[in-house]
Amino acid sequence: MKTKTLKKNKVNVITLGCSKNTFDSEVLMAQLKANKFDVEHESMSDDAEIVIINTCGFIDNAKQESIDTILRYAQAKNDGEVDKVYVTGCLSERYREDLENEIPEVDAFFGTRELPRLLKTLKADYKQELVGERLLTTPSHYAYFKIAEGCDRPCSFCAIPLMRGKHVSTPIEDLVTSAKSLAAKGVKELILIAQDLTYYGLDIYKKRALADLISQLSDVEGIEWIRLHYAFPSGFPMDVLDVMNEKSNVNFYLDIPLQHGSTKILESMRRGITREKTEALVEEIRAKVPNIAIRTTLIVGYPGETKAEFQEMYDFVEKMRFDRLGVFTYSHEENTHAYSLKDDVSEKTKKDRADKIMELQSGISYELNQEKIGKTFKVLFDRVEGDYFIGRTEFDSPEVDNEVLVKKEGVVFVRIGDFANVEITSADHYDLYGTLVD
Repeated sequence: MKTKTLKKNKVNVITLGCSKNTFDSEVLMAQLKANKFDVEHESMSDDAEIVIINTCGFIDNAKQESIDTILRYAQAKNDGEVDKVYVTGCLSERYREDLENEIPEVDAFFGTRELPRLLKTLKADYKQELVGERLLTTPSHYAYFKIAEGCDRPCSFCAIPLMRGKHVSTPIEDLVTSAKSLAAKGVKELILIAQDLTYYGLDIYKKRALADLISQLSDVEGIEWIRLHYAFPSGFPMDVLDVMNEKSNVNFYLDIPLQHGSTKILESMRRGITREKTEALVEEIRAKVPNIAIRTTLIVGYPGETKAEFQEMYDFVEKMRFDRLGVFTYSHEENTHAYSLKDDVSEKTKKDRADKIMELQSGISYELNQEKIGKTFKVLFDRVEGDYFIGRTEFDSPEVDNEVLVKKEGVVFVRIGDFANVEITSADHYDLYGTLVD
């Protein structure tokens, strides 16, 4: 029995996990809107007839968050607060049968590549002419821009190929068309994402074509920043760096997950690279693009990681002085190659090691930020919060990197989504403070 009035044909889309899921939700929402659905993203009003949960299944914490969210809306359905609950995304792809048995309140589960089937279940048409169209959930001046789906890499710890399938590149002409559409709507920054950017083009062009793609995207009028996320180190296409240097709107920024600093662990991870080759790659990247900001992610507590191997990683971070760094604790994922290994590092030790790496990185970040004081940077403003206008330099990606804070007091006007020059006057470990420069 219903306990509240629900808006018929209103859909609330809930997104969990990474930027790839954000992209997928935006595509889904554009299709729903074209089919005359009233669609909102993570609506606070709780009056939608239909809830669609786009789940993450990457590591334990993300899986638990997805399960908790599904259970919350399953209960809401039982209480008459929603009529239909649908689940899509990575968790659904990976554990569909188990979820169907455990949470029968959900009306249907869909995998990562079943958008047409999901739409058909809602009695909506999959509109081919809308391919590339999205309803942005990010601020209107930047967008995540997925250039490929899936992954062919054999990394031992990663379940992504199980959930996303083999690598499939989107043709350059389709991506350029999408970029033009986004630019026409006011998007100024494209954040290129994929499971592995550097594999782009091998399946359809028989060569690594990331540099060709970036070059063509950089010619799209209105796109002022292009940022690269999730580049694989082994086989990194160095011609990408040439495009960075040639094209003024390609940011001096690279997100390149390196995962570890011990050759023995890297070999067990099946990363196809040694510590020595990793260091040489980073040094070559910095030599070709001296001002580049490098973001990386690492995994602590991988099976067999001894104190000595952790120390190798610690020394690696200390030596390389990455501009940005994040750490995951190892998650023992079934059906991955590493699942056959003993998960022999305790959760406490994993957390302690993660904390030590982040403490080291905090000091590095502070020192690097102090060097920015007195310098002027082009800043893109994302939002207003409290007493500050908050933005980013080209060396910072939204939500994960440093921010630039400019006090509202005394500032005539800063429009969100606009660029302005800011002189840095002070800095702490992860934020810069500054004043506008005419």
